[in-house]
Amino acid sequence: MSRPRSLPAELIRAPFSVAAAASVGVSARRIRGSDLQAPFSGVRIHGRAVLTLRELCAAYRVRSPEGHVFSHVTAARLWRIPLPRAVEEGDVLDVAVVTPAALPRAHGVRGHRMSDEGLEVTIRYGVPVCDALTTWFQLARILAHDDLVAAGDFLVRRPRRPEADDHRPFVDLSELRERAAHRRCHGSRAVRAAAIDVREGADSRPESILRLVLQRAGLPEPELNPQIVHPRGHPLGWADLLYRDRRVIVEYDGDQHRTDYEQFEKDAVRLENFRRAGYTVVQVRKKGLWQNRTRTIARVREALNG
Repeated sequence: MSRPRSLPAELIRAPFSVAAAASVGVSARRIRGSDLQAPFSGVRIHGRAVLTLRELCAAYRVRSPEGHVFSHVTAARLWRIPLPRAVEEGDVLDVAVVTPAALPRAHGVRGHRMSDEGLEVTIRYGVPVCDALTTWFQLARILAHDDLVAAGDFLVRRPRRPEADDHRPFVDLSELRERAAHRRCHGSRAVRAAAIDVREGADSRPESILRLVLQRAGLPEPELNPQIVHPRGHPLGWADLLYRDRRVIVEYDGDQHRTDYEQFEKDAVRLENFRRAGYTVVQVRKKGLWQNRTRTIARVREALNG
C-alpha cells in the first residue's frame, strides 16, 4: 500500500477544515486518507492517536460559529477543576451560547444556552471558555454538594508550589460568596449552600470531602494545610487537616503509596516527625473516605477525645 501524500506543514500542526485543505490543493481523496481523523463534520486532524480534550476542543473551534464557548464539564476540565470520575469521563463537549442564540448542535456536542450575567469569556489553551466562577455555577446542576464544594475549594486555593500554568486563585473566596448570594437561576440554591462551605487551603478533592464528612459528624472544623513547626522552631512540613488545640492531625493517603514511592517515603518521614513532636496522626486511606466513613469518623473522634 502506498503511503499517503504529505500534507502542507500547517495542516499537520493543527486541526483544519476540509475547505482550507482544498484551498491549498489537497484532493478530496487525500482528505479521506487513513492518517486523518474526522472528529467533526468538515474538520480533519492529522494522526490516529486518541485525541486529548484540548485537541478535541481545538478541532471543534475550527468549525464553530462566533459566540460558541466551552462550558459546564468541558470548561471545568479545561480549568482542571477536580471532578468525580463518572462526570469527568467521556468525550462529549459542552458548548454554550448566550440566550437567545441558536443552540449548538453537532455530533459529540452537548449544547447549552446561558445568561451573560457576570460572564467573562476567556481564552484558555487557545479556545474560548467560560470564566472559572461561571463554570462553577454551571456545575451546580451536575455535582453533588460535596463535589461542588471541592470544586470551589480548588478555585480559591493559592497553591504552595504552583505548576507553570496554574494561576490560582481563579477567584477570591469573598467574590465567590458574594456572587453566589445574588445568583438567580437554575441551581442557585445549590450554589449558595456550597459557597457557605467553601474554604481556602484544601490541596485536593479528597481533602475537601474528608473535611465535610468530619464536620457533618459534629466534629470541629479543622485548619487546612497549615505548616507544623517543632517546639524548637524548625518547620516539620504541612498537615492536611489540623486540630491545633488537640494536637491532632488528619492525613489523607491516596494512591501515592503504590504510584510514587519517593513521595510515599517523604510522607512517611513527615508523619513520623509530626508524631515525635507530640501530635497524634490519623491516616485515612481511600476506603476510609469512600466506603468506611463511620469508622473514620470514630477514629478521628477518639483521637480528639484522647
